[in-house]
Amino acid sequence: MMKKKVIRIAIIIIALILMIPIPLSYKDGGTVKFRAVLYSITNYHALGEADGYDTGIEIKILGITIYENMTFDSK
Repeated sequence: MMKKKVIRIAIIIIALILMIPIPLSYKDGGTVKFRAVLYSITNYHALGEADGYDTGIEIKILGITIYENMTFDSK
């Protein structure tokens, strides 16, 4: 009985570690990427080619893009 409890606790701890994101900031105008082992979320706010910013959100689960929304905002 005690062995099952230890295994369950270990599985919960491993699942939590896989889901904790690490924020990464890029020097392109404000893009921030939250990256965990199982998923990543990128909040784009990059300087565009002309006056303005490229903004949007990208969500990946296990390396597969499931949502992407990019727009160009001019000044």
